Amino acid sequence: MLLGIEPRNCTVCKEGLYRNKTFFTGGWSRCALCEEFVHYSCLASGKVAFLKARPRVCKTCRAAQGGIPSPSSKAAAPVAVGS
Repeated sequence: MLLGIEPRNCTVCKEGLYRNKTFFTGGWSRCALCEEFVHYSCLASGKVAFLKARPRVCKTCRAAQGGIPSPSSKAAAPVAVGS
């Protein structure tokens, strides 16, 4: 009996994970938190921008953890002025 093969989609960008498209252009990996397959480019960055964080965590899970500092939070911080 043959079962239909359902294509997997990246949970971050919602695009398909096809070997003919992504095998030579980055590939994919499994997120350590949500256990979903995501494109390599959809993984959270590490200390160096072009390297990925270990353990492998997708951008969605990293944002949910609060690991991504937003530029607006830096601007909203009060600054003490004067003597």
